Amino acid sequence: MADPPARPLVEDPHAAVRSQRHLPERLVIWDETLRDGEQMPGVHFSPDEKLAIAEKLSEVGVPLLNAGIPVVSPEEAESVHRLAHAGLRADVLAAARTVPADVEAVIRSGVKHIAIFVAASQVHLRYKLRMTEDEVVDASARTVARAHEAGLHVAFVTEDTVRAPLDFVERLYGAAREAGADRLVVADTVGIMTPLTFRAFLREFKRRVRPTDWSVHCHNDFGMATANTLVALEEGVNSPHVCVNGLGERAGNTSLEEVVMALESLYDYRTGIRTGSLYELSRLVEEISGIPLPPNKALVGYNAFAHEAGIHSHGVLRHTLTYEPIQPELLGRKRLFVLGKHTGKAALVEKLKERNLTASEEQMGALLSLVKAKGEARGKGPARELLTRYRAYFENPGISEEEFSAMVEAVGITDPARPAPAVPAVPVRSGR
Repeated sequence: MADPPARPLVEDPHAAVRSQRHLPERLVIWDETLRDGEQMPGVHFSPDEKLAIAEKLSEVGVPLLNAGIPVVSPEEAESVHRLAHAGLRADVLAAARTVPADVEAVIRSGVKHIAIFVAASQVHLRYKLRMTEDEVVDASARTVARAHEAGLHVAFVTEDTVRAPLDFVERLYGAAREAGADRLVVADTVGIMTPLTFRAFLREFKRRVRPTDWSVHCHNDFGMATANTLVALEEGVNSPHVCVNGLGERAGNTSLEEVVMALESLYDYRTGIRTGSLYELSRLVEEISGIPLPPNKALVGYNAFAHEAGIHSHGVLRHTLTYEPIQPELLGRKRLFVLGKHTGKAALVEKLKERNLTASEEQMGALLSLVKAKGEARGKGPARELLTRYRAYFENPGISEEEFSAMVEAVGITDPARPAPAVPAVPVRSGR
């Protein structure tokens, strides 16, 4: 009698729901690292740094990247222009408000893609824009039409879409599409959606607006940006916004590496991204941005493939699937066994093998005792010193109060309640 077929090493928990997913046939990953990522407090990319990041994004296969908002400053305009003419494989996009001067700046930059954005929720209209719904619709239609006439691929974005009245959302996107918008972008600007509520919103948006090319922009205020983005892809959205390392305003944006690896490994969906270069990309952005990766950051954090606990190390050494969902090499990473209080014999055996050494049971026991004792006695001084410096910088990563006071004084702004400083007398010289 033939042996029964062996069970798979791991059961597929996703099999039962695969038929309920409606992933797009073609995915356009839209990277926002150079725009929304740079808006993270304390982050500034020079034109050279933007180019370095853009070249790496293009190299790993990202098809579309936002270079920035050229009207922001002369340096930003230079950066966008350089990226537009850098010969990248990726398409380069620039952003603009529904303001004619913004759109003209994008047209002059030489990019082929534009994202025109405007707020949609009532709180934004009333307190930020101070515009009526009619005024927003009119400004949107006029600027979209101008960009379309200039031959640009136009994405129309609304901030805070998910907190806006759906009747207004339907009207606004309808006007933008009629004016020539090619792609429609829904934004969860303050990250308040849960996967279930976002799914319901997107289904209603799809029913009312009937998009054919659409995108989502999710923020991570409650830690759900990646989950919400994956839900959107399951609903047919074909262009997710992402940032390397999850950079961005406040708690950041959807993480590029999380979305890509979730699609590749959990959905068995080919993204077109060269995943083996993702860790290299992550480290480049970490270095240029100056924002350190949390050790426990998913996939690219320093501890994502590190093991100290004896039970875990022993399991991974027997078969990596025991405590790792994917192989670290898929991201260009390596596995790390950390020695410390929780180390077991299996990790020590592996460490000794690396040195072509073997040990008796007695030696192993003695070595294990030494490692555990050292791990327990290891002081936290260096880590706490680093943490103190980290806090001192990131609690206010921008211009310091002292620097700002000096700037205020330099331009002659004074407190009217305080007497102006005495101006030293200048000796008068005769004309002779």
